[in-house]
This record gives sequence, C-alpha cells and structure tokens, in this order.
Amino acid sequence: MPDTDYPPIEEHAVIGDLRTVALVATDGTIDWYCPQRFDAPSVFASLLDAERGGSFRIHCPDSHAKQLYLPDSNVLMTRFLAPRAVGEVVDFMVPMDSDVTETPHVVVRQARAVRGTASFRLRCDPRFDYGRTAHTVTLIPGSGAVFESVTGTLVLRTSLPLRVEGTAVYAEFDLANGETADIVLEWNATIRPLVTGEADALFTRTVNYWQSWIRRGRYHGRWREMVVRSALVLKLLVYRPTGALVAAPTTSLPEELGGVRNWDYRYTWIRDAAFTTYALMALGFTDESAAFMDWLEHRCHEAPTESGLYVLYSVDGNPHLDEMVLDHLAGYRGSKPVRIGNAAAEQLQLDIYGELMDSVYLYNKQVPISFQLWEALGRQLDWLSKHWDSPDEGIWETRGGRQRFTYSALMTWVAFERACRISRQRGLPGPTNDWKDLAGQAYRFVQNESWNPQRGAYMEYPGSERLDASLLCMPLVKFSGPTDPRFLSTLDRVGEDLVSDSLVRRYAADGSDGLTGDEGTFNLCSFWYVEALTRAGRVSEARMVFEKMLTYANHVGLYAEEIGPSGEALGNFPQAFTHLALISAAIHLDRALT
Repeated sequence: MPDTDYPPIEEHAVIGDLRTVALVATDGTIDWYCPQRFDAPSVFASLLDAERGGSFRIHCPDSHAKQLYLPDSNVLMTRFLAPRAVGEVVDFMVPMDSDVTETPHVVVRQARAVRGTASFRLRCDPRFDYGRTAHTVTLIPGSGAVFESVTGTLVLRTSLPLRVEGTAVYAEFDLANGETADIVLEWNATIRPLVTGEADALFTRTVNYWQSWIRRGRYHGRWREMVVRSALVLKLLVYRPTGALVAAPTTSLPEELGGVRNWDYRYTWIRDAAFTTYALMALGFTDESAAFMDWLEHRCHEAPTESGLYVLYSVDGNPHLDEMVLDHLAGYRGSKPVRIGNAAAEQLQLDIYGELMDSVYLYNKQVPISFQLWEALGRQLDWLSKHWDSPDEGIWETRGGRQRFTYSALMTWVAFERACRISRQRGLPGPTNDWKDLAGQAYRFVQNESWNPQRGAYMEYPGSERLDASLLCMPLVKFSGPTDPRFLSTLDRVGEDLVSDSLVRRYAADGSDGLTGDEGTFNLCSFWYVEALTRAGRVSEARMVFEKMLTYANHVGLYAEEIGPSGEALGNFPQAFTHLALISAAIHLDRALT
C-alpha cells in the first residue's frame, strides 16, 4: 500500500468522551476508533492498515482542508476550502461524565456549508475486532444503517440517502449556504430517526462541558493556548469510570518507520499516571487527581505481597496484559508488527514507586489522603525496602537485560524521602527512621556508584558509558540543587551528547536496549531539558529551546511520543507524557521569566 494511503501521524486531531477517543485526519477520515473503552478492539483502524482496518470519511472533494478546535474545547472543526464553496465538518464525542446526561458512546459528525453550495462525500466502512470479524449492513430508509457483527453493532443514524457497496455505506450530497447534515454514530444502540435539533443539543452540551471544565484551570501565563490544549488532551486520556489515565490512545504507531519499536500504549502506567496527576494538580484540576488516588488505592490493596505493584494496568485495573501480534494488519506505512497488549506489564521497574509517592505527596499538600491509602502505600514501601537494590528494566522498559539503573535508585530516594515528609507533616504512623536510612542508601548509591568523574556526569548505571536523559529530573524531584556542580556538569554532557538543537534523545542508540533499529528524539526529554535549564538559571537558553519545541506541535497543538529526522511525528499519538512535561516546563519557565 502506498504511503499516500496513510496520513502523517501529525495530520490528526483527537476527540473523546472520557471512555475512549477517535482520531480524525485532516482529510476528514476517522481512521482510529475503539468503541466503549481505550483498549477495546477497533472498528476503524485504517491508520494501521489502509485496506483491512476500516474508516469513516466525510469530506468535500477537490478542496484544501484545515483543522482547528473550537476555543477551549475538544470539539473539532475540519474546513474544506473549495474554489467556489467552503464546507465544514464538526466532530465531537459526548463526554460521559457524572454531571451530564449519560449518552452511550456517541460520535457526532455535522456537515455544514458556510459559503456557496458545498458538495460532500461520505463513506462509512467499519471493520470489527481489528478487522478480524465479518459483519453485515442493513439500510433503514430515513434512519440510516446498521452494521452488525458477533462482537457488536454500529448504528449510523442520518436522514441522508445512503447506498450499500459491499459492507460499507456511501452518500453524496450537496448543502446550500447555511444548510447542515447530521450524522450520529452509536455503539450497540437501537436505530431510530434523528430528531430535529438532536445533534445541535449534543453539540451545545459538549461545548459547554469542555469550556466549563477548562475555566477551572489557573494557568494564565505566556503560553496559555498550548498549556490549555495540553490539559484538554490529558483530560481526554482519563477513563472516567475508574479514574485511570492512559499513556496514549493508540497502539503500534512506530518509533521508526519500518522498525519494530511498535507498542500498545492504551494502558495505565503507574509512572505516567503519577506525572499526569502532578501536571493536572499544578493547573488546579484536583478532581482528576482524587479519582486517580482512588484507583491507586485499589491497585495497592490488590498488589501481591511478594511482587509489589505491576508496572501497568488496563483501565479497569487488570494487570495481565498478554502481548500478541496482529499478523493480518500491515502496520502504519508497513511498520510491523502490530501489537496489542504489552509485555512490559511483567517487567520490574522500580522507579514507579518514586513517581507514585511524589504524586501522593503533592496531592496530600492540597487534599489530605485517607488512612486506608496511607496503609496501602506503606505495604508497597515495605516491599520496596527489600528489593530496591535489585536490577530492573528501568524507566525506558529496555529489553536487553536488567541493570541497576541510576534513575531507579534516584526514584527510590524520592519514594522514601516523600514518605518521611508525609509522615512528618501529617503525623501519620510509619517506620520513619527506616525510610530515612533507605533514602540515604539510595542517595549514596547514585552519588558514589553512578557518578563518572572521567565523563563528569551521572551515567545510566554504574559502569555504563551511556548518558541517560531521565537524569535531567534530578533537580525536578529535588535530589540535587539546580546549580549543584555535578548536576550542571551532567546537564552539559547531555547537551553535548544527546541534544540536537532543541531535540533530546533518551540515550545513545547503540543496541544495548535489546531492540534493533533506531528511534526519534523523545519529546518528554526535550521538555525535561527545558525545565532543567530553567532551574539551572539558563533562562534565555531554556526559552529558546521551549519556543523551538512548540514548533514541533502539530496544527492543533498535539504531540506524539517522538520527533523524526525531518520533524515528523513518530510513536503513539497523542502522548500524555509529552503534554504533562510541556505543562511543567511552561509553568516553571513562565515563573522564572516573571
């Protein structure tokens, strides 16, 4: 299949309902949608196979397209600029939150003519269960069409005249200036005619929901537009029924075109969710943090005493995420394998306890945590006290064998140091002296074992010759002062070895991570670099790097996981890690400039 069948990753926006999302390309195609929840099987996945994946397109032929979000919302508008007409398609999903009427898994697409007479074409071609399950299609005149499979039913509600070709439906229609055509897509619903004004009412409810939510934020700095967009993206990645936050809503978008670094990110990593909680709290959104704390308490209570927390979970808390390959899918632009599930769930990543305790510490400063959560956390710290000095796979989930990663020891220090702080500030019971001693041991390990005086830097692990961009976090978590000589030297070495202009690699791609091929620069690390420069007092340099990084956002302000050699987006999209790091960098840089 030619590359032209696959829009660039960055040529997408995202809509969602706090259960799942849909990706909408600039050509008006929904090419990724998993109904009901983030990690459910897809019905539209042409992003991963243009022939077998399925898609839903509404567009104006022979036009030039542009996209934007309606202000302070996750309602998307795609404008089609034709020589004698302008058409628009407004896409949104109705948020399924406690303060709005529950509407089951609705995708609304409104086609409009705003200048002249606009000609539209519609093609809805679902493929159930990642394209593995056959379906039938039935037209209901005046109401739409029903797509039925053994895995579920997709209902397309519209008054437009449709025709069936194979197992897809098509329509061509013209709208005069000011006219609108409504199309509503529902999962496992009963088909019925669209009522006049029904889609408009859903539109108003959705816009009001998002604008009301974002008004609660308290960032009013120089980069409000980008920070607000990042907050809205993070909110979309929350699974409302449980409070879990997914790392990204997609799977198998490659870190290198044609490479094998294709992973399923539709799950909740303890690390990512903890960082996301911090970012939302920093902006004043505490309800999401409270929901995550409840989810976290359940995970801590369920964690086996002999193994501690799992690295990642499904949105409903299931830690058993068997990784499998979908051989029948071609992959994005031929990038195979296409994976679902994630074997990293079985890895040992000791750093997660540090990120976890840091987020609990920050949350507790605003909302006192419950005694039940404190007790559950204490059991996790007991496990960590017995295993913190074990080799692990580390933050980057390497598959080249376990090491005693410096970042894991750094986060061990954070875990026990924050536990001491919470206990002291709240008067909560705990073996504070033991925690203080363990924090000291982890601190000395980093300083004595991971520092390389010849390189003048902390290395990835003792004896390694490789730098690790995760150690840019040292002043962010207050392990070292931002102007500590060792950290400043490490910052310089990272700048020399891992930074190209504003773009930062995680580590040198030398194959020691157990995977073949290369990867792009890591957006998370680039924003960590901005914050490290800011804290080190190199504010002008930090601002220039930050401003350059903003140019790598896509047309609606979204980031994938990585940036490729030509500035293209790589990896799963949009990625929570990138947007939360952008928020933190913007807050601290704005404060320094002010």
